[in-house]
Amino acid sequence: MALPDELGAVVRDYLADRPDAPWRTFARDVGVAGLLVPEEHGGAGCGPAETAAVAEELGRALSPHPFLQTAVMAVEALMSCEAFHLLPALADGSVTATVVLPGDGALRLESGLLTGVVPYAMAGELVLLYVDGLLVAAVPARRRTYRTMDESRPLQELTFQGTPVRRLGDGASWARVRDLGIAALAAEQVGGARRCLETAVEHAKRRQQFGRPIGSFQAIKHKLADLLLLVESARSAAGAAARDEMFAAIAGSYCTEAYLAVAGENIQIHGGIGITWEHPAHRYLKRATSDAQLFGPPQAHRARLVAHALG
Repeated sequence: MALPDELGAVVRDYLADRPDAPWRTFARDVGVAGLLVPEEHGGAGCGPAETAAVAEELGRALSPHPFLQTAVMAVEALMSCEAFHLLPALADGSVTATVVLPGDGALRLESGLLTGVVPYAMAGELVLLYVDGLLVAAVPARRRTYRTMDESRPLQELTFQGTPVRRLGDGASWARVRDLGIAALAAEQVGGARRCLETAVEHAKRRQQFGRPIGSFQAIKHKLADLLLLVESARSAAGAAARDEMFAAIAGSYCTEAYLAVAGENIQIHGGIGITWEHPAHRYLKRATSDAQLFGPPQAHRARLVAHALG
């Protein structure tokens, strides 16, 4: 497998050439679906650095591919309970998956039957759920896909009505699955924020007022410098996010707020054109806003960080 920077460059070029390629094609051509899957189970056996490189490029392109829930969270969940027989289908991209964490829905498991509703879940064919201390797989009785503000990340409502489950193993790993999801999301946020900064700089160099590029004005210079600091600091936080719960909480808080700030300032720097429907700036702000709720708002990450730091 290529080094993280080289892998990121491959993903960026592929998404630029084939932005509408379906997940199965993307997974087959680039191999990203099996990035964290051990080689003996059909994957590449890579680690957090490669995951972050791919996630950053997906965030930069606002890709709708289910990398976060399928290639990161579901793979970690299955490996943690040694459900290795399900990994090859995820690794080759033939099956997508989603993971429901404790507290994501009102669910009850009685005599092997699951009942309840998960109001918001990322889209995936194989549904893995942490319920009553177990990791189980179940087929929802009904799925309802939302029309969301951020259409680049589909969300679904999952309903279970006395649904039989397949017990996969102990559910003690859910916190690690969540933290790896936060780490991958943080890398996505860095990619989106970096792209916003790039487009803001390009516009500031090109747009002229009073016979000068607006980037030559001190107010714009300072604004862009502040955004650069946010992006680089967020990248550092995202790079450390996979280490443990504390670093994941730091990244979950900082990268979320950094992306929101950079996406908002990108619109401001673009001026009138930045608020038009035709310009892509609004899409990044929508993704930043939806990302801010995916694993809880920044305040929730900071509360978890305080609890962790104080024991």
